[in-house]
Amino acid sequence: MRVQKTIGGSGTTSGIAWTRRIANDPDYLAARLHARRSRMAEGERLDGLCRIQNLPEFSKAIFPESEFQGTLDFQRHLVHDLIDELSRFRAYMLGPGADLIDWTLVRFQVENLKIFIRAYLKNIPAKDLEGYLISLPGEPALNTEGLAGVKSPEDLVRLVPKGVFRENLAKTLDIDRSHPRPFFLEAALDRGYFQGLIAGAERLSQEEQEIIGPMVYQEVDIFHLMLVTRGKFHYNLTPASLRLLHVPGTRISRALFTVMLNDQDLSTSVSRAAGRVFDSVPLDQGPGTGSVVADASAAEGLAWKRFLRLADLAFRRDHMGLGAIMGYAGLRRVEIANLITISEGIHSGMTAEAIRARLIPRVKAESAYV
Repeated sequence: MRVQKTIGGSGTTSGIAWTRRIANDPDYLAARLHARRSRMAEGERLDGLCRIQNLPEFSKAIFPESEFQGTLDFQRHLVHDLIDELSRFRAYMLGPGADLIDWTLVRFQVENLKIFIRAYLKNIPAKDLEGYLISLPGEPALNTEGLAGVKSPEDLVRLVPKGVFRENLAKTLDIDRSHPRPFFLEAALDRGYFQGLIAGAERLSQEEQEIIGPMVYQEVDIFHLMLVTRGKFHYNLTPASLRLLHVPGTRISRALFTVMLNDQDLSTSVSRAAGRVFDSVPLDQGPGTGSVVADASAAEGLAWKRFLRLADLAFRRDHMGLGAIMGYAGLRRVEIANLITISEGIHSGMTAEAIRARLIPRVKAESAYV
């Protein structure tokens, strides 16, 4: 199967050239998904992987038949493996369900765009980008040659695909043109992706929305949380500029987002998302209280823990349909993020306990192996 990804302005993909194979045996799809689910790196297996001290042994534990040139090569293989899975599972869907899976694959084109943005802002030569770009099935939809040679913000806007991505990037540059920052520009692309993701979810049937909607909205609200924890409290971006990046339709409304951006301390701001983005509240109530300190990492870790729970719930509620595929995709994304974190920890010489404390769900270093 080959797929051409073109990112348009309404949250849909166009120019798709699929060799469609519509499966008439949902049991086969369910069997494949559940078999792969049973082999995921989580729980005790994840703990065991953290104890491995070298990358060759670690990569063999994940891909026994493959050899890798280093950490980056291993990480690229993880991502390509997920892209291949989603492309294959997509053949089981028609209509809005197929469109939604297509849009999740657009995420990888967004990551490529981010690489070109960083290259432009940091004057990285085009020849140094190849190892970081993500290949998708079919011919690339991006003008990679043009993007690699960008000389101005205007060039960047012109070469980004038309629609939500170009619109968001142009608006961002209007207020950040003199000294454009990677965080702001990348967040503008993320906003475009999430606009399309919500639009795609809203085109599903009511039953599918009830199953898939919670994990979709959670992912977008993690983006909102990141705009607060990193955008305001780390990069000191203004509330007015960050408000432009809000994506309507989630549990963090524009009004709540505005209040969070105007708070003077991180703990107060993050606590407002309790019951919306967290299953538990990461409040900093001082030493000795047993509470979780509300730094950016702790808050985002708890938010991703909730995403993991919602993805698993979608997977279990609809074990033969779109919910199973989207839930599985969410679970796999967390798995891949964890495996990448482990590979980087091994490369950096971190202890097993320190690595495990960085994974999703978070485990305190001192209790990881109790």
